[in-house]
Amino acid sequence: MQATAPLGTLPDRKGMTDEVQTTTFSISSDDGETDKVTVPSGLVDLVAEGDQTDAETVGDLVLLSFASRAHHIVHHGHEADEDLEAQEAEVMDLFEERFGVTFGEATGHQH
Repeated sequence: MQATAPLGTLPDRKGMTDEVQTTTFSISSDDGETDKVTVPSGLVDLVAEGDQTDAETVGDLVLLSFASRAHHIVHHGHEADEDLEAQEAEVMDLFEERFGVTFGEATGHQH
């Protein structure tokens, strides 16, 4: 049996370590804008495949996230114009190029 906390409360952290290691990634765009994102290092290790570097793992997650969001916006509840549909098609092409399978094949979610 799994216990859950009521909405709006945090689970009891007794016995959990407060010393979670994090990794910060720098992001830069073609227009010179920059940002940083910090994530728990253990999560990066958890989702990495094989001998993938941390940067490759985060790159995969960024592309997966954009593909997933674009798919959801275009196919599940939003009216998509031609431009948005073209952007979704492009991110799906980039996804297939990077992963060697279509988004539908990777997720089991096809239309």
